[in-house]
Amino acid sequence: MTAIIDYGVGNLFSLKSSFGAVGAEAEVTGDPERVAAADRIILPGVGAFGDAARKLREMGLDKVLTEEAAKGKPLLGICLGMQLLFEKSHEYGEHTGLGLIPGKVVPIPEGVKIPHIGWNSLSFNKSSPLFKYIKDGDHAYFVHSYYAACPDGFVSAYTEYGMRLTASVERENVFGCQFHPEKSGEVGLNILRAFCEV
Repeated sequence: MTAIIDYGVGNLFSLKSSFGAVGAEAEVTGDPERVAAADRIILPGVGAFGDAARKLREMGLDKVLTEEAAKGKPLLGICLGMQLLFEKSHEYGEHTGLGLIPGKVVPIPEGVKIPHIGWNSLSFNKSSPLFKYIKDGDHAYFVHSYYAACPDGFVSAYTEYGMRLTASVERENVFGCQFHPEKSGEVGLNILRAFCEV
């Protein structure tokens, strides 16, 4: 079973429906015990980093996420959920993240329309189990104003939007997608299908 974490800032219905579309069992829950009992974890998120990080701490979910990731359980952060995997964010101040992937979250530089909303192609940076059913150049749907600045070795795919932006990241059993798989049609469903096989 995949636990989709409910901490008040996620696109939960679309995500749960997407897992149903690929024939996988998923449960929306904010209960740390249910999250710990799951086979894999999805950390969704929309909104501001600081508020989301505070809600995770208040619900005790930050601790269960770091503990389960340390045990090797597959964890996938989506959009803001991906950004929360990093050490810190500079969105409206400086905020501490989960520290599961080295790096920080910073604003998309001026010179392009912000937020970045729409379909962009994925350029693979390295092999990833999440990409087993998609190909380099496939398109995914993005909605964000901040992006992850991190060492290249943790970046599994980039996208171009005025500059090279981190589209997805990976560190052993911890994965992140800046784009929304649940809004990315067949490409997104295939990424979620692959995550269920990790």
